[in-house]
Formats: sequence, structure tokens, C-alpha cells
Amino acid sequence: MTTTPPATAERLRALYATMFLIRTVESTLARVFADSEVPGFIHLSIGQEAVAAGVACAMQPGDTLATTHRGHGHVLARGLDLDGFFKEIMGRAGGVCQGRGGSMHVADMGLGIIGANGIVGAGIPIALGSALAMRTRRKATVAVALFGDGAMAEGVLHESLNLAALLKLPLLFVCENNGWSEFSPTDKQFAAPLAKLADAFGVGHTIVDGNDVLAVADAAEAAISRLRAGQGPRVLECRTHRARGHFEGDAQKYRRDEEVQAGLEGDALIRAERALRDCGAGDAEIAALQAGVEDAVAAALARARADMLPDFDAALADVYTVAEP
Repeated sequence: MTTTPPATAERLRALYATMFLIRTVESTLARVFADSEVPGFIHLSIGQEAVAAGVACAMQPGDTLATTHRGHGHVLARGLDLDGFFKEIMGRAGGVCQGRGGSMHVADMGLGIIGANGIVGAGIPIALGSALAMRTRRKATVAVALFGDGAMAEGVLHESLNLAALLKLPLLFVCENNGWSEFSPTDKQFAAPLAKLADAFGVGHTIVDGNDVLAVADAAEAAISRLRAGQGPRVLECRTHRARGHFEGDAQKYRRDEEVQAGLEGDALIRAERALRDCGAGDAEIAALQAGVEDAVAAALARARADMLPDFDAALADVYTVAEP
């Protein structure tokens, strides 16, 4: 009989807790968005939690992360405070960006979260610049650029791969390949596989089951260790599933029912819970973990609802300056 090493079991507990946190937060956001409590649009990453948890667990203090319009899971996995997160998404003054960034522009420099971005692929060159700064300052840190498969057709990805390879930068390109670029299948909007694109610039590429959190974590740790050793950039492609639409409220008429159902059957969170049970976790332990997360999320939501709206004059102060006479 094979037993799971204690270290692996403990690692899986932490990864599952992160994934369950992301799922609970985003399920809550889906509800409050439907009740018109969230301004603007939100793009949920339900189904993709294993990528966020697996990549973030391989990062260390001082590392940086640039993400996308679908970045809630990434910033939560990186450790963003729940109160600051909910207040930001709900446009409150106590938000991590004082309620001015919202869902698609969350940032926290103290955690190395150098920004989510509403423009497809736009976070990639920001992470590139961070990696260049690290190399210039001789820091033993890495930058991570997370992007969806829709960014594969963006020239900025190609340019960033080129510069990262030329300068041998500590930059990990992480593609969350959920098979869709907004409303189009990946193979209908970009002709080449990401592996060949990476190879064109001499950048190593690894593809992994993005719904297997331990596989993602192992691949991310291996790639990041190479970066820290000065071996240049890497591409990590995580094949995953987007359970909901491109944006919340998307009718998804472009998707076949069987494709959606197949993704739900391979749900990353269910797979992680099954693996956790195989490690010996029982119903009581898992229920206690889930209840703790649910209580924390409910409390953060209540505090966000009670927080004040941003002051308009204060917002102007960060945009305009008054010249002294």
C-alpha cells in the first residue's frame, strides 16, 4: 500500500484552501453582481483556480505578478487582503486601490501585484519591465506574466518573448489556455500552437493539465527555479476550463453544451478535493476548512457593503496638480 508523504498532503491542503477561497469569492461576486452591487463588468475565473493556486505557491516575497481582466484568482492566491479586495471590486474607498481600479485593475505593490489589466496582453510588457529591473539590480527574484490564449495573437507577446530571450530575463510567461478568446475558439484566432511560438524565440515551453493543481505547482516550481538560476525566460501553458462566460451575463450561445459539460466534469476544485481525501482528509476536516473560508468571505463582504464611497475631490487630486503662482 502506497501512502502519501506528509509534506505532499500538507501542500495539497494549502492549495485546496486557496482554490476554495477563490471559488467562494467568485461565486459570491456572481451573486452580488447580479444584484447590481458591483459597478462595471466582472470576468470570473471559476474553473481555473488550479492555475492561480499552483503558480502563486511557487512565488516568493519580492517576486512580481502581472495579470489580466480575469485576474481575481491570481491576486487572491498571491495573498491580497479580502477586505481590500471586496471593497475595491465594489468601488469603495477602503479598496486596495481606493475603489478607483475595480475588477480589471487591481494592484498591490506591497505584494508584488503590479496590476491587472483590461487590455488583452497588456500586462505582459509590464512584467517584462519588472524582470528587466530585477536583472539590472541583480535581484534573485522573478516576474510572472499571466495571460489568456487570446493574447497569443497579440504582437506584444511576440515582442516580449523576443526581448526576454535576448536579455535572458527572469520572466515566466503563464498562459491560461481555456480554449476561448472571448467568443472565439483558440484555433480560430491564432494559427500556431504556443509551443512553436516559444520555440521560435528559443524559449523553453512546458504544457500541463491546468486542472491538476499539483501538476501546475510542480511545473511552476521547476520553471521558476530555472529563472532564479539565471537560465532565462520560460513559458508555462496550462490547459484549463472556463466554467462561465467571457463576462458575467454572457449568454454563451457560441459554446456547445457538451463542451461546457465536459469541463464541469473535470472541475479542478472537485479533483483537488478528491486528491485531498486520498491523502487522508476526512469530511470533518474538509467541512471545517470550507466553513472557515465561507465565514471569512461573508465577513469581508459585509464590511465592504458598510464602507463609504470614494470622495470625488480626492480622486481628482491624483489626476491633476495645481501649479503654484
